[in-house]
Amino acid sequence: MAAADAALVGAFASPSRAVEGFTGAIRVLRKHFDLYANLRPAKSRPVAASRPGLDLLMVRENSEGLYAGRERREGDTAIAEAVVTRGASERIARVALDAAAARSGKLHVIHKANVLNLTSGLFLSTVQELAAERPEIELVPMIVDVAAMRLVMNPEDFDVLVTTNLFGDILSDLMAGLVGGLGLAPSANLGNGTAMFEPVHGTAPDIAGQGIANPMATFLSAAMMLDHLGEPEWARRIDRAVDAVLEGGPTTPDLGGNATTDEVTSAVIGAVFAAR
Repeated sequence: MAAADAALVGAFASPSRAVEGFTGAIRVLRKHFDLYANLRPAKSRPVAASRPGLDLLMVRENSEGLYAGRERREGDTAIAEAVVTRGASERIARVALDAAAARSGKLHVIHKANVLNLTSGLFLSTVQELAAERPEIELVPMIVDVAAMRLVMNPEDFDVLVTTNLFGDILSDLMAGLVGGLGLAPSANLGNGTAMFEPVHGTAPDIAGQGIANPMATFLSAAMMLDHLGEPEWARRIDRAVDAVLEGGPTTPDLGGNATTDEVTSAVIGAVFAAR
């Protein structure tokens, strides 16, 4: 991966309990390559579960926060430390501000500075300082619990959102739920030299071996990768092919169909090349 401009990877999974000597692969890769920006779009798709008219982008700080790995046990007490630095907050703020400038010019910064005065407060103030240098950007600070409510009630009010690691992880799944679920949720992990693209969903052990996993998030992650590599036309072809198959079928059981992974994959590939 170090020799590549970008990599497309499959789904990762980690156990929900401590396992001696185990660290989740995705966390290792993000740390090793300093993939500090996690981009998670949520776009309306032609499926029954998708709310129409949405095109959202979560810009999630990917290197620190409560995912910094600073956990410990003291008897019957477990302690996790959140790490927020000005440097990491500045670089993710720049990514988000640039993304907002290329879209609607509106950026929501999601925080909990009213309670987490030092950690979330530092993140918020850093984003605000950089946004002050970009008068073309409308910056909207919003407390995370309010943001969760408003994403459910009025998601059309949002465009680009930027936040810390844990909040971004949770809210981006909420956003995916608005447009059809995690089976349609791609993502990008970006650093200063390396980029890694992955579907947001996990490995779905409950359907392992059945051949019915939804491949659409992987296709959409590939489209993000091609766009990143300067191939926007191929990225658009994949995106349009996914929508065409979602609209006309076949689809996997999670979207109400009865097709296999192989059948859906073949249909998307056929639609990509039919569009030429």
